[in-house]
Amino acid sequence: MQSNLVIFPNAGAAKKSTQTEERTDRAEEQFIELLAMEDLDHQLDVKPEIASEFEQALSRAIRAAYKDERSDEQAHRFLQRILYRINRLKLFWYDDLRHYTNERSLYLSSCRDQIEAAWQKWELAQIDVAALQQLDVKQALIERTSTDLNPLLSESSRYIREEMTESGYRHLLAIGSFDGLVEASHLSRILGGVANEVQCTLMRVLIEEYGNGRLSHKHSTFFAKMLAEFGMKTEPEAYLDLVPWEVLASTNHNFLVTERKRYFLRYSGGLTYFEVAGPAVYKNYMVAAQRLGLSEVAVGYWELHIREDERHGRWMLDDVALPLAERYPNDAWELVLGYDQQKLMSDRAGSAVVGSIREAKQSP
Repeated sequence: MQSNLVIFPNAGAAKKSTQTEERTDRAEEQFIELLAMEDLDHQLDVKPEIASEFEQALSRAIRAAYKDERSDEQAHRFLQRILYRINRLKLFWYDDLRHYTNERSLYLSSCRDQIEAAWQKWELAQIDVAALQQLDVKQALIERTSTDLNPLLSESSRYIREEMTESGYRHLLAIGSFDGLVEASHLSRILGGVANEVQCTLMRVLIEEYGNGRLSHKHSTFFAKMLAEFGMKTEPEAYLDLVPWEVLASTNHNFLVTERKRYFLRYSGGLTYFEVAGPAVYKNYMVAAQRLGLSEVAVGYWELHIREDERHGRWMLDDVALPLAERYPNDAWELVLGYDQQKLMSDRAGSAVVGSIREAKQSP
């Protein structure tokens, strides 16, 4: 099923470029240059004006995305891309070692903290935290997982199942490759510490995601095979410019909750949702692939996840979330917060992906 027609439009190509977009694009380019500077913090001490245009754009974007009454989509995209460029330094990409020169830069940390403070306040404002604190946590988790295991079909799900074309499927793979080719990287960063049953269960999930230590069985390998089946690029981040900010936000959120151990319960709740809800999402993709008559290789990743995530979902509820609720009774509500936040972000990202597919379909 090789294809020489896998050409994707740039993100937002169908829209007329605006002055704001041009400004944020320039600011992002300047930020990329800052990332590559040798000893960035010292360079800024000597010549702080080299970051002035970026810093002005950063302040404007934070105000436009999180503080103005009407939230600006371009500002969201700019901020999540900047945050991702900082966060990705926490992973090793097997590339030029000089790319990590500034991984512990205080300046980059301050930029990250500035974005996260405003962004997380904005995210939390969309959830009734006070109501979560009054819940019977165990019952709430059991009810939520039961519902999300077999959810009602959303408008986005119906579109994927019934209308998405083969070019739309390739577009879906391109966006999905952003996470699919480095899958489980966040989970690997939460596992250190004192041995216990919860830690061991999380390790079991990680080991299966990593193909029990065999590259040929690693989940990301199956995703790469799907891409190769269509003659698409298999390098991580090859289609980064197609990724909606809503997808980037979910990834950046996972960086946050895995890097800060105080958020361990939130991450565990979020991972519980992800593993429980995953099979239903992947079944949508399978139905679409079957309707389009695609090969087994073109759907191998989804088949694997449907099979394994059903098991992982049970592990996460029974052996991680519920035991943690007992271990931390005063903070157990944070498990539900993490669950609900991940669901909100996943639903938002899913709608954005379908929107991107529809937009690409209409592009010349």
